[in-house]
Amino acid sequence: MLLFNKFVRFCGFIMILGVAGCDLSAPTHVGDDSKIPSNLTAVSYAALPGWRDDDVRYALQAFRNTCKAKIQYSGAVIPDPELLREKCNMLPSASADVKTVRAWFESHFQPYQVYNEKGGKTGTYTGYYSPVIDGCRTRSAQCNEPIMGVPINGANYKGVSKRDIVNKKIGRVLYWANIVDVQNLQIQGSGMLKLEDGSMVKLNFAAVNDMPFKSIGAQLQERGIKPAGGYSADAVWSHLKQNPTLAKEVIYNNPRYVYFYETPQHSVIGKLGTPLSKIRSVAMDDSIYTLGLPVYINTSLSDGRSFNRLMIAQDTGGAIRGWIRADIFFGSGDEAYRVAHGQHAQGQMFILMPKEYTYVKPR
Repeated sequence: MLLFNKFVRFCGFIMILGVAGCDLSAPTHVGDDSKIPSNLTAVSYAALPGWRDDDVRYALQAFRNTCKAKIQYSGAVIPDPELLREKCNMLPSASADVKTVRAWFESHFQPYQVYNEKGGKTGTYTGYYSPVIDGCRTRSAQCNEPIMGVPINGANYKGVSKRDIVNKKIGRVLYWANIVDVQNLQIQGSGMLKLEDGSMVKLNFAAVNDMPFKSIGAQLQERGIKPAGGYSADAVWSHLKQNPTLAKEVIYNNPRYVYFYETPQHSVIGKLGTPLSKIRSVAMDDSIYTLGLPVYINTSLSDGRSFNRLMIAQDTGGAIRGWIRADIFFGSGDEAYRVAHGQHAQGQMFILMPKEYTYVKPR
């Protein structure tokens, strides 16, 4: 093991110099095949639509954040921790060209086609972003809903409905904003507040009350209410802002509540604990996948363009459940919103696992 450690340190030195190569000729760890997920099948990189056209250098930048994270190895698809650390010790240099980076992924990771619970190859891809909303330090007619942090007095919030949390102030009031914007902030999981004096405040996800999410749009449909423009996010939020009594009713009927914390860092932090990368970070079901793994997705965007990208699983969400289910992070602000809010498409998924570990026997 001492000899191997010296080898890894030598590899790291070589990579710093920007020299390609330094592959492991013999793996130092092997996998335990006692629990092989039947939802995965090994495939070649040729099976990944558009693989040769993707600029995977951006995915490598996101994967560097995985290497800085404290990874929780859990779920049904778990990489060998030592193998993943070995990969992190052998990253290509930041100046490596796309051909070198693509070759590195191909040398070190094995792609697996993901199948859903019924044996199908397609699942759902939605999108999320980090909104910028108007906020206040104190309550006002416009800023009528608190944005709260986790209670510091030990008060229980797990299993407590949103209505009770807000009415009983189970938490620390950080700021105030319009109730509709606060609901959107909770759905997205992070965002920026623009305060009255023009200063900006970054809020990141802190905790959730573990209550189910009830769709706001679905509630309107159940009531026979159709906003002008239909049930798009734009139309729903606009309608609710024009009808504040209705807004409070349907928003409080959604029992899920998200707490936030304020941070001076303006990056969006995912559940992995590292900054998210625009259109290279993706939220996945962490009861199935260990966060931090590379994943290749084949789907389309809301404007019909094909979207074939190597992503990194760095976040999760209450509605992101299933083998082929993911939420694409589109960044921050209005432009990201325009792409994210209409994103809802079908597509394939391929998870990339350290190559030496035999996770799945090819069919």
